[in-house]
Amino acid sequence: MDKFPMTPGGYSALEEELKRRQQIERPRIIQAIAEARTHGDLSENAEYHSAKEAQSLNEGRIAELEDKLSRAEVIDVTKLSGSTIKFGATVTLVDEDTDEKKIYQIVGESEADVKAGRVSITSPTARALIGKKTGDSVEVNTPGGGKSYEIVNVAFQ
Repeated sequence: MDKFPMTPGGYSALEEELKRRQQIERPRIIQAIAEARTHGDLSENAEYHSAKEAQSLNEGRIAELEDKLSRAEVIDVTKLSGSTIKFGATVTLVDEDTDEKKIYQIVGESEADVKAGRVSITSPTARALIGKKTGDSVEVNTPGGGKSYEIVNVAFQ
């Protein structure tokens, strides 16, 4: 049972989703199943089968969330420091070809969202950045091809 790193924000987001699924979605689905049962023959009752499928998906996600929360190692990035890139670092990069500036925070897998500037610690970008410092150049092999970046800032916020 491996632990995996997560920021406090990512942990609380998973807790909120778990709470919503247990306290709001579960009772709503149970009510939908009960209502569909009143419509008669269950073998040809599309509403019943749809509600049972929703229940299965919801219960599966609840189990997944409980597992993730039990194995999470919450790391408070505000207590981290240094000039070397590691988990939790917010890194400012400049594309060496286009001079485009990008800012990424290295986070756990379950809280990654590239559009929001959060990359998973297991992503090619994060793996290329780990251990590097401000001023270093880094080659990142992405699905869209190789990219060269210069690291202009490393912060822990």
